[in-house]
Parts: sequence; C-alpha cells; structure tokens
Amino acid sequence: MWLLAFILPIIRLYLVGIKVLLYQLFNKSFPLPVFPKQNGRVAIVTGGAKGMGYETTRHLTSLGMHVVIAGNCEEEGVAAVKKIEAEKHKGKVEFQYIDLASLKSVRQFVHNFKDRGLPLHVLVNNAGVMLVPERKTEDGFELHFGLNFLGHFLLTNLLLDTLKKSGTADSCARIVTVCSATHYGGVINLDDLQGRLCYCSHGAYSQSKLALVLFTYYLQQRLTSGGLPVTANAVDPGMVNTDLYQNLCSPAQLAKQPVAWLLFRTPAQGASTSIYAAASLEMEGVGGCYLYNGRRAQSSDASYDEDLQAKLWKQSCALVGLPDEGRGPE
Repeated sequence: MWLLAFILPIIRLYLVGIKVLLYQLFNKSFPLPVFPKQNGRVAIVTGGAKGMGYETTRHLTSLGMHVVIAGNCEEEGVAAVKKIEAEKHKGKVEFQYIDLASLKSVRQFVHNFKDRGLPLHVLVNNAGVMLVPERKTEDGFELHFGLNFLGHFLLTNLLLDTLKKSGTADSCARIVTVCSATHYGGVINLDDLQGRLCYCSHGAYSQSKLALVLFTYYLQQRLTSGGLPVTANAVDPGMVNTDLYQNLCSPAQLAKQPVAWLLFRTPAQGASTSIYAAASLEMEGVGGCYLYNGRRAQSSDASYDEDLQAKLWKQSCALVGLPDEGRGPE
C-alpha cells in the first residue's frame, strides 16, 4: 500500500509531462500581442529575479509599470534590477526581500510594502520549488505546500485590501497565479496536507499546484460575490527550461537535456501567458480562468470541486493564522 502511494504520483506526473511535451511538439508558443502602456500601475512579481519571473518583470517594466521583484536572494534581485534598468525602460523596477517559506517574512514584506503607501494593480504569484527532497519550512509545513501554496495564499490575502483600493470598475486589479499542468495529477488529502503518512516529492509538488488552482477559483468567487474590482486567474506556462528541474535525479537530468533543447519553452515563452493575464485588454474584468498558451483551458475535474475549494480555504486560513473570512489585518 505504501509503495503504491509513493509510485502513483510519479506515474501521474510523468504521464502529464509526456502529454504536455506532445502538445508543445505540434503547437507553437503563444505570441504576445501589443499591449497598452501601463504607466502608473504597480506590480509585485514573486520570484521575479530569474527564469519566467524575470521575463515577466522585464516585460511589465517595458510597458511602464513600477515592478517590485519579491525574492529570497538579494544578490540575484539586485542583479536583475540592474540588468533591466540597463535596458532604459520607462517603467521602474526594484527588489524587496521575501521568504515565502516563512509566514513571518511574508507578513514583514506586506508591512514594508504597505508602509510606502503605494497602490497595487497586479500581483503575480510566480515563485516556486519543484521535486525537492523532504524538507520543512520555518513554520513546520512540507516545503512544496508551504512555499508554493501557503506562502502565496497568505501574501495574496494580506494584500487584498490594497488591491481592492487600487482597482476600479473599468480597470480591475489583477491576481495572476502561476500553476502547472502537473495539477492534473494532483490529489488533495485534507487529512494529510503535509505528506507525513507517505512523502513523495512528485505528489507534494502536484498537490501544491492543484491547491493553487482551487485557491484561485474560490478567491474569484469571493471577489465576484463582493462586487470587488479585482480578478484572479491561474496560468499554466507549459514545460519551460528553467532551474526548477535541478532536483531531478541524475539519469533524468541527462535525459532532460536533449528533450529540453527540442521541446521545452524558453523562459520568455513560458512567461507569455502570465504577461497576457497581467496586461491584456482582453482579460479586463475577467477572472476565474485557467489559461494555457494564451487561451482559456479546462483544468482538472478536482479543481472545480466547490466543497473542496471551501474546505481547503478554511484549513489554509487556520494554518497561516487568518480568520475564516480570509482577510488579513489592516
């Protein structure tokens, strides 16, 4: 039984991966359209110093946005800022420290950001880890669940009041959460969210990505019912050649190299759907979508389970110390 519980998530994840690679073999990457200028708008991009996050930050800055890179490595963040500034865009870019694996750090980041009195028009939940050997966050959560999901869950909720104030009826604030096709193989076990009964890094990663889709849909329901000028969407970048794959075992690393060269998207291509969700006129006022390769797509059947959405939200609020209504302190 234990062996089956360990192997099944691995099989599901690689089957999803093969399906994605076949799609990418026969379908070109989504080409970005021309976007309207975003002068005066402020964005936060988690993990915005490298990979897809960097490309998202770079493009939003080129549109005139003031982008805050939220990351856990100051050296990488400062280097990314200098590199983007050297391109002489009209927008502004800066770095602010956050460790999404620490609830204390997330709260400190939000406190520091709010102290500046800036508006917030776009929040891109991009950062993440994948296939990490069993580890716990500062607060004792399984790392994939704690960093990929709970860190962004808390960050989003604590910034909701600023997003609400910044959005207007004809120009909504936007929450863009980077998910993954691996969520199709994900299973949410509300009785063992930390994977203590049987840890499998593949299952933990897939679960964290399914949790993000469930969170996005439930959040959009709450925003819509409140008539609030904020939208929330999930985006799937496809399989992208980034540092996320550094935790693959050695044989998988060797096999990945030629496959990545032939079939993986570049970080710029992988970021295209996030940028589209954050800046396109077509997505104005549109929320609750799962976007893949620039189009609306169907996510997994489990992600539409409203009872599961509500239960995960309630349990997540308890884990991060938010009241059940999900609102953070002012």
